[in-house]
Amino acid sequence: QVQLVQSGGGLVPDGGSLRLSCRTIRGSLSGAYLAWFRHSPTKGREFVAALRRSGTAYYSYSVQGRFTISRDNAENTVYLQMSNLKPEDTAVYHCAAAWNDNGGTYDNALSYGTWGQGTQVTVSS
Repeated sequence: QVQLVQSGGGLVPDGGSLRLSCRTIRGSLSGAYLAWFRHSPTKGREFVAALRRSGTAYYSYSVQGRFTISRDNAENTVYLQMSNLKPEDTAVYHCAAAWNDNGGTYDNALSYGTWGQGTQVTVSS
């Protein structure tokens, strides 16, 4: 069974940058639909970014222009580069993957069946 293991995250000041990583164990990211979601007590779960098989990337309005999702198939890793971080970006971030298209939209968590363990990102004001 494929597993996703996350790394990165931590505490950064307002305006800082972080890179999150998510790699597969016992599997390949090649051909997968990939995404990042985040969860906070105030906002619940939110879509952050998605990367389709075609290479097309999608972002939520709140992170557009500040975050970049990318993949390295050779390393079986998906990244989320976050710049100009704001206190409202504070959340637990999860990567997600799906190898089949179940007809769901890229920003719907139900479209993804495999999830990382989550990593805390805290942005201090």
